Amino acid sequence: MARVAFLGLGVMGYPMAGHLAAAGHDVTVCNRTATKAGAWAAQHGGRAAPTPRAAAEGAEFVMACVGNDDDLRSICLGEDGAFSGMAAGAVFVDHTTVSARVTRALHAIAADSGVGFVDAPVSGGQAGAENGQLVVMCGGAQDDYDRAAPVIDAYAKTCRRLGDSGAGQLCKMVNQICIAGLVQGLSEGLHFAQKAGLDGRAVVEVIGGGAAGSWQMTNRYRTMLDDAFEHGFAVDWMRKDLGICLDAADELGASLPVTALVDQFYKDVQRMGGGRWDTSSLIRRLRALD
Repeated sequence: MARVAFLGLGVMGYPMAGHLAAAGHDVTVCNRTATKAGAWAAQHGGRAAPTPRAAAEGAEFVMACVGNDDDLRSICLGEDGAFSGMAAGAVFVDHTTVSARVTRALHAIAADSGVGFVDAPVSGGQAGAENGQLVVMCGGAQDDYDRAAPVIDAYAKTCRRLGDSGAGQLCKMVNQICIAGLVQGLSEGLHFAQKAGLDGRAVVEVIGGGAAGSWQMTNRYRTMLDDAFEHGFAVDWMRKDLGICLDAADELGASLPVTALVDQFYKDVQRMGGGRWDTSSLIRRLRALD
């Protein structure tokens, strides 16, 4: 068992840190809202620290799951940042979805102090975090990954290294690119079925086991048909992720016309007041056009 710090106790981080404690690791948590860190410690028997640096002191592994590039920089750098408290040989594992650019920059800073850095964004949503069934996509040095993987296993269904620093974040971009097109296609299909007078549930029962089937179809068609979106992965978060994808595509010279289009559809959903709705709310945008 390892001494672990976990930074960021949102809808993903809170249960992920809980799985680490349940697996027997010695866990210290830190959160921007200190009361939430205290509540986690009371529930799981770990400790709460006032700053990322204090949480990281003495930790073999520091896990993070925060919001964006700026949030990640703020918990890593500076006098109270985690890097200031980490000893040489410790490993920082970042589960935040951020740009490959900031990942590589922080990897280089960590390396100067002898600290390992693994970018390890996740897929599986809140349910995956709560059930310990996340898919974890990793980048970084093989040795750092090999050391961190047994700890990550506490909340992972699948964990795999894709390459050097930034490879995990690039893989997560592929994941979000694919989801964007899938959700729009599913929205259009279900919307068409309803306009045609078909029973949407019956349609999915027929086609869901064939070539059209997907995780999105299996897990989202009921709430989409019911026009219920107060759950799941928020549109605001998806737009942040798709922005990262589109910026990376510009740097790489990759063409993402469908992703760019769906990003604008999500912008329409935000204008409808749906920034916190699940990403499957694209179908509500179609209904609004009727």
